[in-house]
Amino acid sequence: MTIRVVVAGVTGRMGQALVRAASETQDVGLVAGCGPLGVPVMGSLEEALDQTNPHVLVELSTAEAAPEHVEAALRRGLPAVVGTTGIEPRRLEELAGLARERGLGLVVAPNFAIGAVLLMRFAEEAARYFPAVEIIELHHGQKRDAPSGTALETARRVAAARGPGGAEAAASGEQALARGLSVQGVPVHSVRLPGLVAHQEVIFGLDGQTLTLRHDATTRDAFMPGLLLAIRRVQSLQGPVFGLDPLLFPTEPSSSGQGPVPGQ
Repeated sequence: MTIRVVVAGVTGRMGQALVRAASETQDVGLVAGCGPLGVPVMGSLEEALDQTNPHVLVELSTAEAAPEHVEAALRRGLPAVVGTTGIEPRRLEELAGLARERGLGLVVAPNFAIGAVLLMRFAEEAARYFPAVEIIELHHGQKRDAPSGTALETARRVAAARGPGGAEAAASGEQALARGLSVQGVPVHSVRLPGLVAHQEVIFGLDGQTLTLRHDATTRDAFMPGLLLAIRRVQSLQGPVFGLDPLLFPTEPSSSGQGPVPGQ
């Protein structure tokens, strides 16, 4: 079945990558560099929703605009897939509540790369045995939020998995600033440089050994299989899910399941 999609943020890097990926399986094509597709770029979400009668909203714009876009879609009975990070936790909870109230699918994912999802799961497992851990996330220079949503979610999941015995190196004053942002006791360091796309390392330490997990997205094509999966599945959901885990591993309990949607 053809799925009609409205993309908020279609002229951005992720939006263009989605258009290219969708065009391979199914005029924005000119914007994305894959040739004309006969699909117009419109100036407002309301105009797009009125004129296209879509099945799904894909939100890839900005943290400031995203909540309004998603709320408008849900109030029209339209499920939504959200890849925009940096949205306030309070607003995410409001949107999750609206999705529950209306029985509509809402997928909020800080990262659609399958490898990044697996890294978080592997990190949860490792945290049970390595209580000392730090996270380094590296992104392109235009990324607005820091730390990344993926790093924040990884830190939360690691902290929950290792329990109250987790180890954080003590630091104070100026030294504390150099140790990164503490997220539930897990130091998170952000790097923003041209030439990068999206990368994350989770480094665990134990006496006499270290364990490093790393994921690298070298192009935004890495996010497309997971994003297309969310677009296909969101229409069958009745309420919000956070992360891709519930879609990739539907029979397994997960810390990212269908409970309250945490901040990105």
